[in-house]
Amino acid sequence: MKVAFPLAAMLRACRSSLAEIGQGILQNAPFRFQRVQGIRVGNTEIPDNKLLKVSLQRIHGVGDKRAQKILADLSIVNKPTKDLTITEMQRLREEVSKYLTGEDLRRRVKSDVQRLIDIQCYRGYRHADTLPCRGQRTKTNARTRKTHSKRDIARQEMAERMYNRQVKDQGK
Repeated sequence: MKVAFPLAAMLRACRSSLAEIGQGILQNAPFRFQRVQGIRVGNTEIPDNKLLKVSLQRIHGVGDKRAQKILADLSIVNKPTKDLTITEMQRLREEVSKYLTGEDLRRRVKSDVQRLIDIQCYRGYRHADTLPCRGQRTKTNARTRKTHSKRDIARQEMAERMYNRQVKDQGK
């Protein structure tokens, strides 16, 4: 009866080593065998059929140079996103999380612009009036910025006129 004990211990040791081997295979297996579609990095879904450098640029705050820098820091070859291994994907997520991206970046820019408006500096006035604030000419260019502000003003004036008419009609 005591002969079975060493056999059970051997089986337990084999089972744990098999689990370690399985984990190693899973970590180094590329995603294409698992049919993963839409990989999320930095709260953004990046396309899996494009090269990694192009896919990373879908993240707000990651451009061409930053994507190159991320790939260089991780020493990952520019390959299709679907060919990434699980460990490479984890390292990529960690590297992207070091930068200010996505909604955090949008919130930061919005608060910076609001600070300029609150302190009433020249750039703040230009932002508030939706005009260019970096010295561009506005006589012939800046149509986009100028038309938006004019359109908003026109809408506000139209709304005020309609409100005043309604008030007059109710008073009669």
